[in-house]
Amino acid sequence: MSAPPLKKPTVTEREARQVAEAAREQDWRKPSFGKELFLGRFRLDLIHPHPLPTDEAVRRGEQFLTKLRAFCETKVDAALIEREARIPDEVINGLKELGALGMKIDPKYGGLGLTQVYYNKALALVGSASPAVGVLLSAHQSIGVPQPLKLFGTPEQKQRFLPRCARTDISAFLLTEPDVGSDPARLATSAVPDGDDYVLDGVKLWTTNGVVADLLVVMARVPKSEGHKGGITAFVVEADSPGITVENRNAFMGLRGIENGVTRFHQVRVPAANRIGPEGVGLKIALTTLNTGRLSLPASCVAAGKWSLKIAREWSAAREQWGRPIAHHEAVGAKISFIAATTFALEAVLDLSSQMADEDRNDIRIEGALAKLIASELGWRMADELVQIRGGRGFETAASLAARGEKAVPAEQVLRDLRINRIFEGSTEIMHLLIAREAVDAHLSVAGDLIDPDKSLQDKARAGANAGVFYAKWLPKLVAGPGQLPSSYAEFKHGVDLSPHLRHVERHSRKLARSTFYAMSRWQGRMETKQAFLGRIVDIGAELFAMSAACVRAELLRSRGENGREAYQLADAFCRQSRIRVDELFGRLWSNTDDVDGKVVKGVMAGTYEWLEQGIVDPSGEGPWIADTTPGPSERTNVHRPIR
Repeated sequence: MSAPPLKKPTVTEREARQVAEAAREQDWRKPSFGKELFLGRFRLDLIHPHPLPTDEAVRRGEQFLTKLRAFCETKVDAALIEREARIPDEVINGLKELGALGMKIDPKYGGLGLTQVYYNKALALVGSASPAVGVLLSAHQSIGVPQPLKLFGTPEQKQRFLPRCARTDISAFLLTEPDVGSDPARLATSAVPDGDDYVLDGVKLWTTNGVVADLLVVMARVPKSEGHKGGITAFVVEADSPGITVENRNAFMGLRGIENGVTRFHQVRVPAANRIGPEGVGLKIALTTLNTGRLSLPASCVAAGKWSLKIAREWSAAREQWGRPIAHHEAVGAKISFIAATTFALEAVLDLSSQMADEDRNDIRIEGALAKLIASELGWRMADELVQIRGGRGFETAASLAARGEKAVPAEQVLRDLRINRIFEGSTEIMHLLIAREAVDAHLSVAGDLIDPDKSLQDKARAGANAGVFYAKWLPKLVAGPGQLPSSYAEFKHGVDLSPHLRHVERHSRKLARSTFYAMSRWQGRMETKQAFLGRIVDIGAELFAMSAACVRAELLRSRGENGREAYQLADAFCRQSRIRVDELFGRLWSNTDDVDGKVVKGVMAGTYEWLEQGIVDPSGEGPWIADTTPGPSERTNVHRPIR
């Protein structure tokens, strides 16, 4: 007899944290530059000399990029996609014929077998032509069916599904629900065992590609019963299965061409053979998939930075104010410098993280997350600066500019399109918490029981002894290091001297570790509630990582005779800008408005300041804040439209 359907989970904050913690990859089996950085150990040897792809990977990747560029230039009409809020079927079919659906899939399954480096170069190229097309390809391969199966699928599952994903079938990833964002413990979609099948019931929200998908990766909760461990579990589901209804195609402020929807499951039968991994490991599969999947977002940000730089350069040379081009006015020039230096650094972060993912020598869970975090934040700022440089024309749509006879520059569209990157695949706030948890892992592994209220006195005593041994060895190493020696990193001095920046990174890595230790000593069990502090800690780490990547990339280009002098100049500019941000962040660790902000928030939520809201009209429509997701048959028209 099958188990009864699940009721919507009600969980405490502690239970929610336990679910997330159980899904973490617990061990560090490989070196991690990011982990070492947060521990005060600047392991430049892990990233320098810069790792490189093989000659065969370069040949295959460049060959595909040539074909993809020709396709983007002749077949992708970005203005049409923006105007009609839809990618034409012929464009998607053309991408299928090109093999773009299978960029990361092994050739033995019909894919192209590109490396992560060239996959991201391809996404950047496509994203520059149309961000919506880039998102379609990324959602399909970075987090859709191919990646989870590559990591966790059985040989039979790979043989069944990967050839389809490589050439014909679009996939989507379904985790979020109307009442579940970054708190998976509340996941309500159920998968009830019934013989050789599971029966799915529930509603999924923001299913990118879901409107046109042929295959779905669905996260659902299996109830615990005899013979079933239960827990959040991953399934491959045929999108045309009876009982699946795409109830709405969602519309957004940007990325207007994406096929993102609401998908309802009602008594949908899924064979047990379609389950990915054991029951209960679905969330771990999702998080592991995102370790490299998140690198697709920095690719789109790098593409936007390159385009923003091109437009800023061309416009600032053509536009004159007060007798000279606006680029020669310091207020505008500073913005152009920021865009150029940041684009260089973000590409350095992307390529370095991607190559490390390809080599699989390092654990890049922190590096991938840092890349996503800093690229989404600085990418948005670059686009905002471009709009400012363009002035009124930056705020005006490309269609309007063209209608009155000017160059149709979609600056405002890029600003809108990039905004989602600060939310997609882990919001900035969630990324702060995720990275912070990994950053303090070494501390919690030796001293975590000391601050755990559920641990016995005996456990705490044992943890205290272990912590004493660990910190007796670790803390003295944070006092001095190569960053205090003027001769350190001298190999990075070629005309422009980058060695001071690397010494800065080394010194501030140790300072970051000391600050984290002081905070843990001060707040102990309350550390997890200090989210603003943890966010600044992570932001400092992201800046230090980006500075390191920029310097290493500059030296790589110099050593290969590829614009080395100019690369050193850009790396120097970025590091100088970054160091100012780092100094500010360190200052705000201990001098901030966190406490007063907390008091104001309590007042706002208590209604103390409702008088401040008077004098307006609220244009919001009627309806609940969160849509009803009660399981049951759909009462809406199915808008699913597979592309053939």
